[in-house]
Amino acid sequence: MFESVEKLNNQAIEYASKGNFADAIACFKRALIVEQENYLLWFNLSLTYRDSGNFVEAINACRHAYNLNPDNPEIIETLAFLYYTVGENHLAMSYAFLGTENNKCSPTLWNMMGVIQFRNEDYESAAGAFETALTINPYFEEAIFNLRDTYEELGNIKGAKECDRRLKELKK
Repeated sequence: MFESVEKLNNQAIEYASKGNFADAIACFKRALIVEQENYLLWFNLSLTYRDSGNFVEAINACRHAYNLNPDNPEIIETLAFLYYTVGENHLAMSYAFLGTENNKCSPTLWNMMGVIQFRNEDYESAAGAFETALTINPYFEEAIFNLRDTYEELGNIKGAKECDRRLKELKK
Protein backbone atom coordinates (compact mmCIF):
# COMPACT_ATOMS: atom_id res chain seq x y z
CA MET A 1 0.00 0.00 0.00
CA PHE A 2 1.28 3.44 -0.96
CA GLU A 3 1.55 5.94 1.88
CA SER A 4 1.01 9.54 0.87
CA VAL A 5 3.64 12.09 1.74
CA GLU A 6 1.01 14.25 3.42
CA LYS A 7 -0.13 11.38 5.67
CA LEU A 8 3.46 10.49 6.57
CA ASN A 9 4.23 14.12 7.37
CA ASN A 10 1.13 14.45 9.55
CA GLN A 11 1.85 11.15 11.30
CA ALA A 12 5.44 12.22 11.95
CA ILE A 13 4.28 15.50 13.47
CA GLU A 14 1.86 13.58 15.68
CA TYR A 15 4.61 11.22 16.84
CA ALA A 16 6.98 14.11 17.51
CA SER A 17 4.35 16.00 19.52
CA LYS A 18 4.15 12.96 21.83
CA GLY A 19 7.93 12.69 22.13
CA ASN A 20 8.17 9.61 19.91
CA PHE A 21 11.06 10.98 17.87
CA ALA A 22 12.29 7.66 16.45
CA ASP A 23 8.96 6.93 14.76
CA ALA A 24 8.61 10.55 13.65
CA ILE A 25 12.04 10.46 12.01
CA ALA A 26 11.18 7.15 10.35
CA CYS A 27 8.00 8.67 8.86
CA PHE A 28 9.88 11.68 7.53
CA LYS A 29 12.53 9.46 5.98
CA ARG A 30 9.86 7.33 4.26
CA ALA A 31 8.21 10.51 2.93
CA LEU A 32 11.55 11.81 1.68
CA ILE A 33 12.04 8.64 -0.38
CA VAL A 34 9.01 9.73 -2.37
CA GLU A 35 9.68 13.49 -2.41
CA GLN A 36 13.36 14.24 -1.93
CA GLU A 37 12.90 17.82 -3.15
CA ASN A 38 10.26 18.72 -0.57
CA TYR A 39 11.88 21.39 1.59
CA LEU A 40 9.09 21.22 4.17
CA LEU A 41 9.76 17.55 4.88
CA TRP A 42 13.47 18.30 5.35
CA PHE A 43 12.62 21.24 7.60
CA ASN A 44 10.20 19.22 9.72
CA LEU A 45 12.80 16.46 9.97
CA SER A 46 15.30 19.07 11.14
CA LEU A 47 12.94 20.32 13.85
CA THR A 48 12.35 16.75 15.00
CA TYR A 49 16.07 16.04 15.23
CA ARG A 50 16.48 19.32 17.13
CA ASP A 51 13.74 18.43 19.57
CA SER A 52 15.28 15.00 20.10
CA GLY A 53 18.63 16.63 20.92
CA ASN A 54 20.46 15.46 17.80
CA PHE A 55 21.78 18.82 16.62
CA VAL A 56 24.23 17.44 14.04
CA GLU A 57 21.44 15.69 12.13
CA ALA A 58 19.18 18.70 12.68
CA ILE A 59 21.76 20.89 10.94
CA ASN A 60 22.17 18.39 8.10
CA ALA A 61 18.42 18.20 7.47
CA CYS A 62 18.00 21.97 7.78
CA ARG A 63 20.82 22.53 5.26
CA HIS A 64 18.87 20.32 2.81
CA ALA A 65 15.77 22.44 3.41
CA TYR A 66 17.82 25.61 2.94
CA ASN A 67 19.34 24.35 -0.33
CA LEU A 68 15.82 23.71 -1.64
CA ASN A 69 14.34 26.98 -0.34
CA PRO A 70 17.10 29.49 0.51
CA ASP A 71 14.74 32.44 0.99
CA ASN A 72 12.58 30.92 3.71
CA PRO A 73 13.07 33.01 6.89
CA GLU A 74 12.11 30.15 9.23
CA ILE A 75 14.77 27.90 7.75
CA ILE A 76 17.40 30.64 7.98
CA GLU A 77 16.46 31.44 11.57
CA THR A 78 16.55 27.75 12.49
CA LEU A 79 20.02 27.34 10.97
CA ALA A 80 21.24 30.37 12.95
CA PHE A 81 19.80 28.88 16.15
CA LEU A 82 21.21 25.40 15.49
CA TYR A 83 24.70 26.67 14.75
CA TYR A 84 24.51 28.89 17.85
CA THR A 85 23.46 25.88 19.91
CA VAL A 86 26.48 23.83 18.85
CA GLY A 87 28.84 26.78 19.44
CA GLU A 88 29.47 27.62 15.80
CA ASN A 89 29.08 31.35 16.38
CA HIS A 90 30.57 32.40 13.04
CA LEU A 91 28.08 30.29 11.06
CA ALA A 92 25.25 31.30 13.38
CA MET A 93 26.06 34.97 12.78
CA SER A 94 26.29 34.42 9.02
CA TYR A 95 22.77 33.00 8.92
CA ALA A 96 21.39 35.60 11.32
CA PHE A 97 22.88 38.35 9.17
CA LEU A 98 21.53 36.73 5.99
CA GLY A 99 18.13 36.46 7.64
CA THR A 100 18.05 40.13 8.63
CA GLU A 101 19.19 41.14 5.14
CA ASN A 102 16.33 39.16 3.59
CA ASN A 103 13.77 40.01 6.28
CA LYS A 104 14.61 43.28 8.03
CA CYS A 105 11.34 43.14 9.97
CA SER A 106 11.98 39.90 11.87
CA PRO A 107 12.40 40.68 15.56
CA THR A 108 13.41 37.09 16.29
CA LEU A 109 16.30 37.25 13.82
CA TRP A 110 17.50 40.57 15.27
CA ASN A 111 17.24 39.06 18.74
CA MET A 112 19.23 36.01 17.61
CA MET A 113 21.90 38.29 16.16
CA GLY A 114 22.08 40.11 19.48
CA VAL A 115 22.37 36.86 21.42
CA ILE A 116 25.30 35.77 19.26
CA GLN A 117 27.00 39.16 19.63
CA PHE A 118 26.43 39.02 23.40
CA ARG A 119 28.07 35.57 23.52
CA ASN A 120 31.01 37.07 21.59
CA GLU A 121 31.16 39.89 24.20
CA ASP A 122 30.36 42.49 21.53
CA TYR A 123 27.92 44.25 23.83
CA GLU A 124 27.55 47.48 21.82
CA SER A 125 26.48 45.55 18.71
CA ALA A 126 24.28 43.25 20.79
CA ALA A 127 22.49 46.26 22.30
CA GLY A 128 21.87 47.62 18.80
CA ALA A 129 20.44 44.32 17.61
CA PHE A 130 18.13 44.00 20.64
CA GLU A 131 17.03 47.62 20.22
CA THR A 132 16.21 46.93 16.57
CA ALA A 133 14.18 43.86 17.58
CA LEU A 134 12.25 46.04 20.03
CA THR A 135 11.69 48.75 17.46
CA ILE A 136 9.95 46.11 15.35
CA ASN A 137 8.09 44.53 18.28
CA PRO A 138 8.10 46.60 21.48
CA TYR A 139 6.42 43.75 23.40
CA PHE A 140 9.08 41.12 22.62
CA GLU A 141 9.81 40.03 26.19
CA GLU A 142 12.90 37.96 25.40
CA ALA A 143 14.54 40.89 23.61
CA ILE A 144 13.76 43.23 26.54
CA PHE A 145 15.30 40.73 28.93
CA ASN A 146 18.37 40.36 26.70
CA LEU A 147 18.70 44.11 26.30
CA ARG A 148 18.57 44.55 30.07
CA ASP A 149 21.42 42.08 30.52
CA THR A 150 23.40 43.79 27.78
CA TYR A 151 22.86 47.22 29.33
CA GLU A 152 24.11 45.81 32.63
CA GLU A 153 27.28 44.58 30.91
CA LEU A 154 27.73 48.04 29.40
CA GLY A 155 27.17 49.77 32.75
CA ASN A 156 24.02 51.46 31.47
CA ILE A 157 22.11 51.33 34.76
CA LYS A 158 19.38 53.70 33.58
CA GLY A 159 18.72 51.56 30.49
CA ALA A 160 18.69 48.35 32.54
CA LYS A 161 16.17 49.87 34.96
CA GLU A 162 13.96 50.93 32.06
CA CYS A 163 14.04 47.36 30.74
CA ASP A 164 13.07 46.07 34.20
CA ARG A 165 10.17 48.53 34.27
CA ARG A 166 8.98 47.36 30.85
CA LEU A 167 9.26 43.71 31.87
CA LYS A 168 7.15 44.34 34.98
CA GLU A 169 4.63 46.25 32.87
CA LEU A 170 4.33 43.30 30.47
CA LYS A 171 3.67 40.89 33.34
CA LYS A 172 0.56 42.87 34.36
